[in-house]
Amino acid sequence: MSLRSHLIGLCAALALAGCEAGAPTGNRNAAAPISSAVAFEPARFGDVWQLAASLGDEARCGPLAETWVLSGPGRYDVTGTYCGPMGARAFAASATVTGPGRITRSVAGRREELWVLWVDADYRVAVIGTPSGAFARVLSRTPTVRPDLLEAARRVLAFNGYDPAALVTP
Repeated sequence: MSLRSHLIGLCAALALAGCEAGAPTGNRNAAAPISSAVAFEPARFGDVWQLAASLGDEARCGPLAETWVLSGPGRYDVTGTYCGPMGARAFAASATVTGPGRITRSVAGRREELWVLWVDADYRVAVIGTPSGAFARVLSRTPTVRPDLLEAARRVLAFNGYDPAALVTP
């Protein structure tokens, strides 16, 4: 085998390894069905949302919040905080409703698909997640969530293939 063949093989192996490394680890069973909230009303979603619980280590940074401002039909300007490697960090993003309960958010040139899995009738609590399972969050208009609404959120997560036992609160 020539040096050129070895290099081509090495490049192919590295490319495949890069694809594997970029695959989401996921917080949900990919074989489980997932559904977004068909009755989602974008205008009612706009406002301040507190992170009440999350799958993953996001809650380790303490209280986090996002402000969703409707900036046009099916469009939001989103600002808030997220948990980075060195603690809480600010972000600004644009978001577009792409379907019933489906939102594409762009942060620093990176796009993420957010699905609104459930919102209670009064838009006090929402459950959002990604089909890839990269994350799921329980959002609330207030820092604390009523126990019955948190239990409903846990059931929605389980229905959509997430492990609600792994939820972490700030």
